[in-house]
Amino acid sequence: MDLKSKASIYVMLVPNLLLFLSLSIYPIIWSLRYAFYDYDGVYQPKFVGFDNFVQLITKDAVFWQSLQVTGIYVLGKLLIVIPLAFLVALALNIRFRGNGLLQAIVFSPTIMSSAVMAMMFYLLLNVYNGEVNRYFMMFGIIHAPIEWLGNHFAMFSVIMVAFWGGLGNYMVYFLAGLQTIPKDVYESADLDGVTFWKRMFYITLPMLGPVLRVILMLAIVSAFQDIQSILVLTGGGPLAKTKVVFLYIYQLFFPVDPNSAFHAQIGYGAAASMVTGLILGMITLLFLYISRKLDKIY
Repeated sequence: MDLKSKASIYVMLVPNLLLFLSLSIYPIIWSLRYAFYDYDGVYQPKFVGFDNFVQLITKDAVFWQSLQVTGIYVLGKLLIVIPLAFLVALALNIRFRGNGLLQAIVFSPTIMSSAVMAMMFYLLLNVYNGEVNRYFMMFGIIHAPIEWLGNHFAMFSVIMVAFWGGLGNYMVYFLAGLQTIPKDVYESADLDGVTFWKRMFYITLPMLGPVLRVILMLAIVSAFQDIQSILVLTGGGPLAKTKVVFLYIYQLFFPVDPNSAFHAQIGYGAAASMVTGLILGMITLLFLYISRKLDKIY
């Protein structure tokens, strides 16, 4: 490749590199710097060393509770969304009339804004005027309105909204993986009299292994980052039972009530984001380690 061709490649890479440096690398460096300061965005930053990290790890019960809530949310999303997305992909992988339309219908919630989707469900799940309670009472399923975003059902409702919004996305990944499996493998299995379940566990799932790992990794990372819908639906309540860790960090940077005496805790929020990023990185490394071990087994 001559010098002119190389130069054109580098020129085309410059915009992406600038965006990566300005939107990814610079914010990390900025957060790492202010994590060692007491800074509220108004007064002059005051260097405090590791005090923010010590307070976060040893004294901040809300932070550790938000991590537990995040774990419940991630686990609930994985156990509900991923298996159902796989089953839907299996059903839609069969050729029939209207297949494309059904795929489009299942995928359509994915293109909707998370905030708009959450607002829609907030109206549907309203205690007294919501359509969900109205229809449930109409058909005799319940006899009194249920507070879906209250104490007992808040996390369940939040996970159901995540399920509705993410099902189509993971369905498309599964569908793409299913369509890469050679048909002659299934035909050979049919000739040998292999049952549906054996075909599922010994052919389909092993051959979907690489796609499944990507889906699980994307699901875990996206679940950690889900704050828009929770912010609109519950604001992290009631009693912080739906306050995931990134929502907690967001509220440190942007207080719930800017007019109150509570100021933004930018330095402390930066420290919390650094610790959370480290935890997420450890989870990612553990996931990759387990994936490699499973590759050797199978």
